[in-house]
Amino acid sequence: MALSMPKQVYPSRVKLWEPSLQKPTMSCDSGLVERNITGADPEGMWDSGAVDPPEEEGRTFMQVLSEKYSPENFPYRRGPGMGVVVVPTLPQGSPMKDRLNLPSVLVLAGCGISHAGEQREIAAFCAHVMELDLSHNKLQDWHEISKIVSNIPNLDFLNLSSNPLSEVVLEPSGAKAFARVRRLVLNNTQVSWNTVLVLTREMPELEELFLCLNEYTTVSASTVPCPTLRLLHITDNNLQDWAEVRKIGPMFPGLETLVMSNCNLSSIQDSEEMLRRLFPNLRSINLHNSALNRWEDIEKLNQFPKLEDVRLQGIPLLQTYTNTERRSLMVSHLPSVSSLNGSVVTDGEREDSERFFIRYHVDYPEEELPYRYHCLVTKYGKLEPLAEIDLRPRCHAKVEVHCENKVAEVSIRLDQTVAELKKQLRTVVQLSANQMRLYYIDKECVFGPEEMKYHTRALHSYSIQDGDELLVVPKAGRGTTTTAKPLSNLNSKTLTPPP
Repeated sequence: MALSMPKQVYPSRVKLWEPSLQKPTMSCDSGLVERNITGADPEGMWDSGAVDPPEEEGRTFMQVLSEKYSPENFPYRRGPGMGVVVVPTLPQGSPMKDRLNLPSVLVLAGCGISHAGEQREIAAFCAHVMELDLSHNKLQDWHEISKIVSNIPNLDFLNLSSNPLSEVVLEPSGAKAFARVRRLVLNNTQVSWNTVLVLTREMPELEELFLCLNEYTTVSASTVPCPTLRLLHITDNNLQDWAEVRKIGPMFPGLETLVMSNCNLSSIQDSEEMLRRLFPNLRSINLHNSALNRWEDIEKLNQFPKLEDVRLQGIPLLQTYTNTERRSLMVSHLPSVSSLNGSVVTDGEREDSERFFIRYHVDYPEEELPYRYHCLVTKYGKLEPLAEIDLRPRCHAKVEVHCENKVAEVSIRLDQTVAELKKQLRTVVQLSANQMRLYYIDKECVFGPEEMKYHTRALHSYSIQDGDELLVVPKAGRGTTTTAKPLSNLNSKTLTPPP
């Protein structure tokens, strides 16, 4: 019986029931995109004899697409447990030819692609494609990239990470092909900032832009803003000077999230009024591992009117503090921030941190007190240092041991039992444990001595304190009694233990 062509298949919907049919995978996220060391074929659809896709020069987009998504590379079998392919019901997309079966998310990373190939075929097969990963290929011509993108009309996400684009010029006419793309990843491409400006001018729907690992040291100002951008990842560059970061604000006036960790930013130098105008819509900023070294720079973050999420770890300013001090001081300096380093700041934590801040600076000279200290003193008043109370249980006590006419001062462990204490006292009173009766005398108690007759009872349960007394009475022989000599705190009464 002839096998009918299947419907469109998303990679995540393909279930391979035989382990021997599974192929290596590749992990990809919206930030830095790296190939998994186990392989470069995310859907496991290369021929079983090949470990990695071929890497020869001059492979085209359509050549790789045809090989990877050819029905021969899908393990179709019939019957339970025989390589069943689960095919969801999907709306009609681009025409399905006899030899291709494409999902709407294409991952062609590390396939050696350097050219587009036949544009009519791209348009025929990729009309329904929404996400395209072309990272780790050999694309070094924007004209070839434009050919691919212009023939995928519904493309929303494009990843070009780790393609050699440093020496390539993009003309505005070529950038028009990217007009419908909303998320663009250019990590580790060394693409020039001028090319970035050309792209943003021609992408009226751009919302997320990733420019990590591109070795930027400066940023060129743009006369044409990109108001739609909400998220900018520009980590692992070398933007040390705030004068360069300042240019990003007018360029992306609608920016809500700025991620620029590992950029060695040394200070924030603008005035309060300028900072309020630079990033009017910024809600989240990530400055991990920057070079900030002054509390004044941290306080300037308060000038961003909508800022509510701050991530600041690994900066020189905080290295000398304990973990508790770091968080408490940061929370106190950022009164409008509701999330710090990924953790929500509750109202209770904020009050505790602000009170800690006042006490932390109570002994500082007046001229060294930060501005925030005076604001918090106005709110809470001047607070005295907290009393240091040691709530740990006592471990030892020094007691007087009385036995007949002998008195000795002994240090005892309070975590031991009565039986263990008797063993300790054997060398002191020269009696074996089973020949002694032991009494505890609390000098502040008016009820007299308490016999310690439960051998397994712990000493700390008696609340023994330094200076208390222990009375050891030798046991009398059968039919006789022994009278202990009176002690001063026994009200001169003679203690006669029972036989």
